[in-house]
Amino acid sequence: KDLAQRMKERTQGPDFITIDGSEGGTGAAPLAFSDHVALPFKIGFARVYQVFQEAQMTDKVVWIGSGKLGFPDRTVVALAMGCDLVAIAREAMLAIGCIQAQKCHTGHCPAGVATQSKWFQAGLDVEGKGDRMARYLKSFRKELIALAHAAGYQHPAQFTGEDIEISTGVNRFSTLSEVLGYEKDEVPFTNMLDYRAMP
Repeated sequence: KDLAQRMKERTQGPDFITIDGSEGGTGAAPLAFSDHVALPFKIGFARVYQVFQEAQMTDKVVWIGSGKLGFPDRTVVALAMGCDLVAIAREAMLAIGCIQAQKCHTGHCPAGVATQSKWFQAGLDVEGKGDRMARYLKSFRKELIALAHAAGYQHPAQFTGEDIEISTGVNRFSTLSEVLGYEKDEVPFTNMLDYRAMP
């Protein structure tokens, strides 16, 4: 609350805010932190976003979501909640050879992905893994755009909380907006990155 208020008073502050949920599991954090010191993405993001909404400051910051958002359906939910971007780690790391040994924070990644050890790094085929990463990103983007088009939108960021239903009990469904208690602030489509210009 203090940050949003101070940003409003001083008309300055961070360019972006990243909310990272506890769902992330790349192993980059020590297990005690990932197991006990975090909130799920939806809860954490909703809490912070609503504080900025109350201060009428959501449009002054670029919102980045993180925490197992590397699948198109999860990204759509994050965008409907108010995210402008998503950061993806697990799926990207798997594409370049991560075996989820959960040793990222030790520097002894046996696959050579998250290490400074020259010996481990030597086992990583950079060119081949780069191609795999490019294929993942192209497929992810294609599926995300397909979901938007199937819903009648030009861009995935046009999804709202009213477009998504969540199971809230046996044979009961509620919209994302009802579950979270807010609707994201609208961003004019003309301000969005034109997806056709992306490679």
